Amino acid sequence: MVVPMRLAVFALVLANLLLFVWARGYLGAPAEPDSRRAEQQLLPERVVVVSRGEPPPSARHKEDGETAGERKPNESCQIWSDLAASEADQVEQLLQEGFAAFRASRRTVNENSGYWVYVPPLANKEEVSKKTAELQQLGVDDFFVVQASGPNQLAISLGTYRTEEAANAGLEALRAKGVKSARMSERRGKPTYVILEIRGPAAQAEALQQSIAAKLPKATGRACKANAVTAP
Repeated sequence: MVVPMRLAVFALVLANLLLFVWARGYLGAPAEPDSRRAEQQLLPERVVVVSRGEPPPSARHKEDGETAGERKPNESCQIWSDLAASEADQVEQLLQEGFAAFRASRRTVNENSGYWVYVPPLANKEEVSKKTAELQQLGVDDFFVVQASGPNQLAISLGTYRTEEAANAGLEALRAKGVKSARMSERRGKPTYVILEIRGPAAQAEALQQSIAAKLPKATGRACKANAVTAP
């Protein structure tokens, strides 16, 4: 019984050894074809370096083409601002008559600094003193007298507001206190003006600028800022 047992153990060890050798591929065929394919994927002699530190030529040409499509190197852009409506009309007529290759975008600006409640301008400083004393008797202490020269000189400001609704509420509160001479109106930063953005051939830009300056000596033009958005 001992000898057959030893033969069985020896046969089992030999079978395991043969299986191990066959699995390693020493007998000519690997047990796992996938592992062989993985080894064949790494072929250094077939690796080609197409660029170092920059995109390959094909990608670089594509990027350059896209950028060139966005840029307009032969186009000029001028901004003419603080124009009266009639002055802007003259410039647009000039473009139609002598610079048809240019196009103008026009934007009207109406600066509103808000609203204020006030006592209209008084005749002299004596009237101002009399009115301010009257306001204090009515319990109004938050005011100031406009001293700057202009249409509102010697007016008495009773408050400034962002919206018309708030200004009306302030006016009603003052009238409830007995301030009957108070008024409310809009405060403008500067008169309405027009901005023209003019685009066209760079070769004619200087001639256009000189023509506008000759027609409107007080007007000033400047180059558009980079990536400026065309005015509506």
